[in-house]
Amino acid sequence: MKKVGIIMGSDSDLPVVEKAMTTLDELGVPYVVHVYSAHRTPVQAKEFAERARENGFGALICAAGKAAHLAGAVAANTTLPVIGIPVKSSTLDGLDALLSTVQMPSGIPVATVAIDGSKNAALLAAQMIAITDEELAARLDRQRAEGAENVLKKDQAVAEKYNH
Repeated sequence: MKKVGIIMGSDSDLPVVEKAMTTLDELGVPYVVHVYSAHRTPVQAKEFAERARENGFGALICAAGKAAHLAGAVAANTTLPVIGIPVKSSTLDGLDALLSTVQMPSGIPVATVAIDGSKNAALLAAQMIAITDEELAARLDRQRAEGAENVLKKDQAVAEKYNH
């Protein structure tokens, strides 16, 4: 199975990124985590991106706040799918990171999830890998069905309490 590379711009992003790791663990998807900054360690970020395909990665997740150039810097150095997680910061509540992540130039795509949306980033990466992995696709299908079942149970409880 292909791995997911998870890169965060700072270790302060770890509380957000941990949700992605938990989701990938639940799905049985292997991953590797690094702290590389687009600005402070650009060489390491570039080298990781350039070698990601040959090192067995199928998708990359990049989490960064404020200027949030990490996903774009990584995407510029690989043709693997890159998923950006804009991280909420104290300055503009993550809007700065969202706009930096989503506004990529033509030819360098970055899929972008919601601010602090690391669970969806992990699910999207898993879905990309599941294109060629039937077992993972089945696990995703089961997880989706369980989610629907949980919502229907909540619907039933609310309906029983409030519908007369």
